[in-house]
Amino acid sequence: MNTKERSRRRFLKEGAALAGLAVGGVRSVSGQKREITRLPTWEEVEGKTPHYYQRTPRRTYGTPSPFEAVHREPKTPGDRAWATPLDQVTGIITPSGLHFEIGPTPTPDIDPRQHRLLIQGMVDRPVILTMEELKRLPAVSRIHFVECEGNGNTVIQEFMRYGGMMQEGLTLRHICGSTSCSEWTGVLLSVLLKEAGVQEGARWVVAESADPGKNFRNVPLDKAMDDVMVAYGQNGEAIRPEQGYPIRLLVPGWEGNINVKWLRQLKVTDRRYAANNREKGFLLTYPDMNPDEKGRWFQFELGPKSIITFPSLGRQLPGPGFYEISGLAWAGAGAIRRVEISTDGGRTWKDARLDAPVLPKAHTRFRIPWNWDGKEVVISSRCTDEKGHIQPTLEEYSKLYGVPIEHWVTTSGGVYHWNPINPFRISQDGKVHNAIYPLPL
Repeated sequence: MNTKERSRRRFLKEGAALAGLAVGGVRSVSGQKREITRLPTWEEVEGKTPHYYQRTPRRTYGTPSPFEAVHREPKTPGDRAWATPLDQVTGIITPSGLHFEIGPTPTPDIDPRQHRLLIQGMVDRPVILTMEELKRLPAVSRIHFVECEGNGNTVIQEFMRYGGMMQEGLTLRHICGSTSCSEWTGVLLSVLLKEAGVQEGARWVVAESADPGKNFRNVPLDKAMDDVMVAYGQNGEAIRPEQGYPIRLLVPGWEGNINVKWLRQLKVTDRRYAANNREKGFLLTYPDMNPDEKGRWFQFELGPKSIITFPSLGRQLPGPGFYEISGLAWAGAGAIRRVEISTDGGRTWKDARLDAPVLPKAHTRFRIPWNWDGKEVVISSRCTDEKGHIQPTLEEYSKLYGVPIEHWVTTSGGVYHWNPINPFRISQDGKVHNAIYPLPL
């Protein structure tokens, strides 16, 4: 038997097993057989069954179908933080309207015709650029994720608030929704700095926003000359106001708050600055903190992280049968090289398939087929990046900080750069629960 024939037979065999196909009908998830019926033509239903076919009027800007109800939600009631519904996003690109949003101040409406970008400090030629002048410079388009450094805080906060029991109604977006991935278009910061002429002795670039909060962050010069971008485009259009219109800083792989939105000024310096409350707060709360409050200051890069998006927290499987476990993985150090899936509580692991493209510092989609027998099970994912860094278990993460697991439940401070493996427990009724704390507390 030749290779082509063997491949054909294997395809037919596996296809029938996975899809549950039967001659003369289709077997539904519930196991009931239903007959295949002919779909009506447009002519047959035109004007007769408007509930089946409806004509959508042409619009100057397309919007989702009225049958789709995907939207962002506040992480907590009344919260200004809006989370991305990762369990409802396909592929690796987050639609611009679903990008997570965290901001201490209201979104400003900035007229791009009046906006200017100032580059000054330790440079030979201070520069003031209009938006038109910025867009005339050589541009790049790159796909990168942005993640809040506190993504995962909800896991800890809810355990603290409810004494070790997760609040009912939480979904994936509440525990891991502060990450999104877009195609960003703009000018590399290195191009702008070379144009201005960086002077000897310079070590940092201070980026300042134009919003009333005047947020600013420090970027090491080495990173600034590497892959940092002054972005004006997102997913083929102008950046949305909530994401920093008309321009923002895009610092691939680093914690979200350093990606300054509504960018107005870049100052090259020989030292880092801490002159406003947000930057002062960074020194106390934003780096990775040990229990003795001696932080690993200037730890900006985000570690390898993955999460199963289906089946995930808040979902309920209709019954036993075939499913595809799917999820997202990302790492601040570069590209994802491997994702493994466990369906037995972490005792054994199998490699998942990585969908192309697999890009550095971007979300990577992974998938693996799975046949659920209807018994209670714990599923989880772990990833490895191109530098060999492996996503840790909660036990390994705790050892890194020299604390018991219970520390993360009882701590009164925030938890940042949170990337432990997050298992989900599927009960016999198909409901998916958070199982990150498998031990009774």
